[in-house]
Amino acid sequence: MSQLVITEIEDADVAAISDLWARCGLTRPWNDPARDIAFARLVPGATILTGRLDGTIVASAMVGHDGHRGTVYYVSVDPDRRGKGLGREIMAAAEDWLRRQGIWKLNLMVRADNADVVAFYNSLGYETEQRVNMAKWLDPSKKPA
Repeated sequence: MSQLVITEIEDADVAAISDLWARCGLTRPWNDPARDIAFARLVPGATILTGRLDGTIVASAMVGHDGHRGTVYYVSVDPDRRGKGLGREIMAAAEDWLRRQGIWKLNLMVRADNADVVAFYNSLGYETEQRVNMAKWLDPSKKPA
């Protein structure tokens, strides 16, 4: 393992994390990363974990819970540093953070056509559950065309 230095986000990290998410293809036009980061930082049951190597952010995960179930979003690893266990490390940190909050189950949403990411989570012990994922846009102006 690489021995990431994992900490919670700091103010100075916002631009680097937004850039990392963009380079990883995680951003969407209707989800402004800076806004998502700011919102997560305001919620008591959420944080963004950063993974650093030699002081540079190379991995991150937004993690939170509703008091019952945990969720992880924006799991990212610098595209130039993939295949070195960094994704496993940041996910282990997210799981540990949730355990410390007293959360016993973590739910993930992965796009069905993202076979590589599904395989990654399977390798970490995650299983596909038969569910219907539903959504309603409360702000129709944010809905993609």
